Amino acid sequence: MTVLTISPTKKITAKKISKGFIFPSAAITIKPSQIKYYRLFDKLPQAGDLIYGAIDSIGQHSSLENASGRIHMIHDGTKAIFVFGNRYAPDFYEGLVPDAITEEVDLIARSGVIGIVKTKNSMIKDPTKVRILGYVCNEKNDVLNTRDFPLIKPKHTIKKEPRSRMILVCGTSMNSGKSMAAAACCWALTSLGYKVRASKVTGTASLKDILHMNDAGASHYADFSYLGHPSTYLLAKQDLLDVFNQLDLKYANNPKNFWVVELADGVIQRETAMLLASPEVTSRIHRLIFCASDAFGAIGGLRTMKEKFNLIPDAISGICSSSPLHIRELSEFTNIPIFNSTPHISRLADILVNSKPSSQAITKALSLKCNKKKTM
Repeated sequence: MTVLTISPTKKITAKKISKGFIFPSAAITIKPSQIKYYRLFDKLPQAGDLIYGAIDSIGQHSSLENASGRIHMIHDGTKAIFVFGNRYAPDFYEGLVPDAITEEVDLIARSGVIGIVKTKNSMIKDPTKVRILGYVCNEKNDVLNTRDFPLIKPKHTIKKEPRSRMILVCGTSMNSGKSMAAAACCWALTSLGYKVRASKVTGTASLKDILHMNDAGASHYADFSYLGHPSTYLLAKQDLLDVFNQLDLKYANNPKNFWVVELADGVIQRETAMLLASPEVTSRIHRLIFCASDAFGAIGGLRTMKEKFNLIPDAISGICSSSPLHIRELSEFTNIPIFNSTPHISRLADILVNSKPSSQAITKALSLKCNKKKTM
């Protein structure tokens, strides 16, 4: 890592940013009209700081997701806005905001989040490299930071009771089928005539999951990036709870509605564990959906949920639910209902809406496969 040395005696003026750059989804709280100037500053990078940069070499990520959800192909020399942030992704990278402004950084998420890779999954390529041209700044030379421009500003500061019924979706790990299960819940509830709002509370900026919930019927949706966080990795506990509560205050005020909430990664991951251990979160659970990639992971996850958080899921879903053999193995250890998708709305309604399902009846796994590609 080469640190950029900025001469204290040489005056560096801001330069205009020419049109033609990619505007990424990690910077969703910033208006395109705010992107005007860039320059180098002798300051430590902070999560949320915007950078104007160019692709130096293509590695794992060969595309960027823009603020509308469109996927842009990138090439050596492609110019874009990027956002400093941390990332926790066992299938990809652990990346951190650098402790100094450097000549080159790593693209750690397709949404435009940049940092320095600390650890890497050996199954994937080295990260795409980004050459830093300068911080994005305004006319006053203030560096733009996504956290200064939240898109969500709830009207109320106190939660009024009763509230929307919260369906909480968590799982064993990333890519265990949580987003597909959350979308299935949205589709089942909207098909029954309920109004649904959806949120992803933790993770790394990416519109894919919340747009999927929108496609499945959630009429209003948002995640932590709408509050200016490029990711939630390494946020303080109170900041995490603030994210949860701000989204709750914005989307869960009507007791006639449902609020479908997804937590990223696995239940032992730092931020997810913090939230599951918090009464502010667990007291809001109407139904708890637990996802796993295989039967053994589900069995271990159920035990962890009970022993560590004193939580028992109302249903099991995820990639394991697409396999009759995984379901057969699970049935020897638990009577918790299993669902995969929603071609039979009434079955999922018994779990999400009606009285809690009998522990003596195992809901048959439904037909739609939920294996999803690793495109983040």
